[in-house]
Amino acid sequence: MPWIRRRTGSFTRRKASTDGRFTRRQLIKGTLAVSLVPALPAPPARRYRVDVPVLPWPAANDIVANTTIPTFPDRSFPITGYGAKSDGKTDNTAAIGKAIDACAAAGGGHVIVPSGGSFLTGAIHLKSNVDLHLEPGAVLTFSGDASKYPNVLTRYEGIECVNRSPMIYAYGQKNIGLTGKGTLDAAATSSWNKGSDRAYLETLVAKGTPPDKRVVPGSGHTMRSAFVEPYACENVLIQGVTLKNPMFWQLHPTLCRNVTVDGVTTDPSTAHSNTDGCDPESCDHVVIANCVLGAHDDNIAIKSGRDADGRRVNVPCQNLVVVNCVMNGNWGAITCGSEQTGGIRNVYAYRLTVKGDTKFALYVKSNTLRGGFSENINLDSVSGTFARAFVYVTSTYNSQTGGYAPSFGPFTISNCASTKVAGKTFDVSGLPNAHVHGLAVTNCAFAGVSDTSNTLKYVDNARFTNVTVNGRPI
Repeated sequence: MPWIRRRTGSFTRRKASTDGRFTRRQLIKGTLAVSLVPALPAPPARRYRVDVPVLPWPAANDIVANTTIPTFPDRSFPITGYGAKSDGKTDNTAAIGKAIDACAAAGGGHVIVPSGGSFLTGAIHLKSNVDLHLEPGAVLTFSGDASKYPNVLTRYEGIECVNRSPMIYAYGQKNIGLTGKGTLDAAATSSWNKGSDRAYLETLVAKGTPPDKRVVPGSGHTMRSAFVEPYACENVLIQGVTLKNPMFWQLHPTLCRNVTVDGVTTDPSTAHSNTDGCDPESCDHVVIANCVLGAHDDNIAIKSGRDADGRRVNVPCQNLVVVNCVMNGNWGAITCGSEQTGGIRNVYAYRLTVKGDTKFALYVKSNTLRGGFSENINLDSVSGTFARAFVYVTSTYNSQTGGYAPSFGPFTISNCASTKVAGKTFDVSGLPNAHVHGLAVTNCAFAGVSDTSNTLKYVDNARFTNVTVNGRPI
């Protein structure tokens, strides 16, 4: 099988919109300050490798080729050199912060979490040109002390607000990494990382409250923080690490460009409710490869904002490749929405193995309150067992209504198979005033299907070529 070795590319940087968002100065004072230091000669850069097979779509290969992987100068900054201790008791938040500051001030490199023991820490904020690298056996244990997680700009279920920091966070940074074979464990954050009061945010949005005034801590309302969240960043690499005991969405790149997630493991046995594996939100050029994703929700959920706040930001999530992954969450392998008000386009998923109680291979969900679009969504060589349907597309999610009909399609499904579908193979529904714009299924064999009827409602240009269900052609 031919392979592509992806190398660092380049692109013209687009100026990020600051309308309605924090400037760096407005963020927590000092947490993201840019160090002004004399320029130093850079040592040779260390390049990370990500292997992706040649994909069956030329456009998907272009996405892979044009998604920049960050490189980092070959300098090392062990956190133990800044006072960190691996006894599982010492608070290492400040020591890790000093190592990151030193690395950034030197022009970048690798902040090393050494193997042998557990390093207790609060929130870790990455800076440009810094790679946080966990050696094999290294463990970052995140603290149950809420004061160690300062307020930052984030999105909670598609709505911008100020909440306690994710465990790993970056805002407005370029060339950042979270790499290595170590483990990040958020179990202790259960003491403070709780709540799901999105309705409170919705009342603030309705009042016209700007995002920096939608402050959750101290409001009497609680909403969980994501695990790993680069926000408005460029050139992000998350590679090799294992995430355990999440309380909310696990990998949540938001408003980023050039994101690579490679060889990451999320542990379904320790996942709490609503712990999606990876949720790219309003991002452009994302490659998710060679991962084992477990979750107590969607494996990969592609998002772009919710309702009125999503229309205010109005940034789509686009140009995504998902390849060579194992899916072991209990909802969608590939999910679009429900927070898709800004739209989703150009998604290519190839060679996914689905197991466990995963309900759908492709799950697309919105309603006339949310609106948005999911267009040019493509699956090839996806196989496994499915607890409800292979493809489920709904335009009436949660029965919410408004004046914004979603736009869906085209969808293409090719070379896919099942050993079990505990429901219909295809359950796809548009609206009378918003039909699904195309469904093409080619060279697929679905076995173990309990309901051989299919629902295709308000679907234009549905085509099935060499497709069987329980051995009989559709």
